[in-house]
Amino acid sequence: MAEVTFTDQNFKEKVLESKTPVVVDFWAPWCGPCRMVSPIIEELAKEYEGKMVVGKMNVDENQLPASQYNVMSIPTVMIFKGGQPVKAIVGAQGKEAYKKVFDEALQ
Repeated sequence: MAEVTFTDQNFKEKVLESKTPVVVDFWAPWCGPCRMVSPIIEELAKEYEGKMVVGKMNVDENQLPASQYNVMSIPTVMIFKGGQPVKAIVGAQGKEAYKKVFDEALQ
């Protein structure tokens, strides 16, 4: 299924109530580093399909979770387990850095 789009309306159901770990990429269309990270997150969404839910949240259109979880800079990639944030990566990183954090969250 690849990437999911998270919104203020579906965040509780798709992220907080998920039985599997969820990766939320907080981004905005005008953000250059976000555009650099986007293809990496899309690749990882395919690689981790069935193990994690991976999706994006446009912070311009959906501000509630971003403010609730103190997302001050984008891109911020946050991993949720059991409805709680367990790890966040702020700023653009390479694929291996994201894979490392994803793998840690699965342990």
